Amino acid sequence: MSQTLQQRLDGQANVVEFLRNQQVGPNAYPGVPAEYTNWRNEQAAWAKSAVLFNQSYHMVELYVRGPEAMALLEYTAINSFKGFAVNKAKQYVPVTPEGYVIGDVILFYLAEEEFSLVGRAPAIEWVEFHAQYPKADGSKWNVTVERCERTAMRTDGVRKNYRFQLQGPNAMKILSTAMGTAAPDLKFFNMAHVDIGGKDVIALRHGMAGQPGYELFGPWADYAAVHAALVEAGKADGLTLVGGRAYSSNTLESGWLPSPLPAFFTGDSQMIKDFRAWAGADSYAGKCSIGGSYVPDSIDGYYLTPWDIGYGHIVKFDHDFVGREALERMAGETHKQKVTLALDNEDMLRVLSSLYANGERAKYFEFPSAVYAMHPFDEVRNADGKVIGVSTWVGYSSNEGKMLTLAMIDPAEVEMGKEVSLVWGEPNGGTTKPTVERHVQTQIKAVISPVPYSNVARTGYADSWRATGVGANR
Repeated sequence: MSQTLQQRLDGQANVVEFLRNQQVGPNAYPGVPAEYTNWRNEQAAWAKSAVLFNQSYHMVELYVRGPEAMALLEYTAINSFKGFAVNKAKQYVPVTPEGYVIGDVILFYLAEEEFSLVGRAPAIEWVEFHAQYPKADGSKWNVTVERCERTAMRTDGVRKNYRFQLQGPNAMKILSTAMGTAAPDLKFFNMAHVDIGGKDVIALRHGMAGQPGYELFGPWADYAAVHAALVEAGKADGLTLVGGRAYSSNTLESGWLPSPLPAFFTGDSQMIKDFRAWAGADSYAGKCSIGGSYVPDSIDGYYLTPWDIGYGHIVKFDHDFVGREALERMAGETHKQKVTLALDNEDMLRVLSSLYANGERAKYFEFPSAVYAMHPFDEVRNADGKVIGVSTWVGYSSNEGKMLTLAMIDPAEVEMGKEVSLVWGEPNGGTTKPTVERHVQTQIKAVISPVPYSNVARTGYADSWRATGVGANR
């Protein structure tokens, strides 16, 4: 019998150290080149012309079907399902019975009694678990689930669907050209069937990198035809293909936090205990990694509430859901506030110049994304040296000419333009992750800034989940 997640955790003397020394780096983006041209031009294109993100490979997709599919999804989500109907999509955010975030994905209402969830694995594994877990009355949910695993975990290289993102100022014009008619003027997170290259394509009004556009998906067999039609349609309007390096950095400008640690590792409720007994040692929680300068005494020091990551406004107590009682207790408490930190240019030059020293060096900054674990957590300190929060994503925006981090800090410390410090690098010279070389910690000055950082995302695309910090660059 294969080992369970609980058995793997039981075998660790210290779960924090176990996850900090896991032998995996950041999330990979297989199936596309690291760069089609260069990541600087690819970043510039989503702000100045248009880009085509290829999301066909790196995300998990889960189909949920049956008479109780809607009820199951509503029961496991913190957000309201009022008005949710076929040809609409929404963010799906689950929490544990203790009220801590598991993750978030996009939920598509495809047809009566048929839904799909697309994104990172933790939220999807939570739904898979509940599909066979008894309801409060002891009965089972009348649903079936079908999981389409991401390419990195497959041997056949074939997915159920392709998935593209067409984004940027010229995106609507390019889509109209590809369709041979005006693109549908949909409200945000609404869907329609369109014809591209003679193929039926589902188009979701969506946005990434703080720019307007569409998510386009359909059967895997149509991948080549639809991709070719989009590339051809974009030739006159600056359409740029985006590789894995630039793709992982677009969240810095738009403000979505992609990396809350799923709060699966502790909790005394029977449900979360049963999940750990159900999940395998090779599930997401059993294999993910943590990096950075923030090292709490216990693993729950990494857990986050919906308010911490900017999701407080979508918590709706208009339905019964897992974690509702815990969130009702938390609602009146003080929560962290999401901000962008713009790192000081001169301090960045100091840190980068240490690479050319013969002696001690700071932790290497990869460009454009400097994330080196699946879940980065770096300390943020105020002028007095007090830890006031954590940074959870870091990288360089060529569009802004800044090294940026997405952080959550004590709201009492939030003042736009205020100077704080990011503690960069791991204690004691670093962990044993292969992405970590021996280095010394250093503090980098930073300025508290708005989120989203991009002015376009903040003011010019007000209906976007990016503008409110809600959504997914999965």
